[in-house]
Amino acid sequence: MPAAATVDAAAPRRPLDDLLLYRMSRLLSVAGSMVIRLCEGRFGITRREWRLIAVLASRGELSSSQLAEHAQLDRARTSKAVGSLVAKQLISRVAKAGDRRQVQLGLTEAGQSLYDALFPLVTKINGDLMKALDADDAARFDASLNLLQAKAERMVQEAVLPKADRGRRGASSSSPSSSRSP
Repeated sequence: MPAAATVDAAAPRRPLDDLLLYRMSRLLSVAGSMVIRLCEGRFGITRREWRLIAVLASRGELSSSQLAEHAQLDRARTSKAVGSLVAKQLISRVAKAGDRRQVQLGLTEAGQSLYDALFPLVTKINGDLMKALDADDAARFDASLNLLQAKAERMVQEAVLPKADRGRRGASSSSPSSSRSP
């Protein structure tokens, strides 16, 4: 077992506010809470369900795995949210002709109506937030976000990081080899 890391008392402590991801998370938490309140309070859906509705509205019918990919959610969370949205009659599952195992997901009329009512409200929140920047700053910010997104995607592709053992496999054994995926 490695020795515990020691903290150099003389080293200056860096606040979390110096970290881009922390600051973005705080911004999302504060500004996003308005969207969450709209979704949950007025429309009776979760933010995850809103994300799936918005993806289907912008991309059209998709398979469950395509929807998960576009929404940047794992398949298990997508499946749970899809089940909830089907129960609420906001999306439909339609089996492809010739292969009942392949299902296309799409918005129902009620789902499209919800999107049509909620999207302008979310757009207004985003627009009001962006009013903090003048046109030049907004353009630079947009360009910077595009650069950061591209860099993050490259970093994820190149990263070799361990996955967390969340008790799915090998939970009864503490051996590192027991938690590897096949």
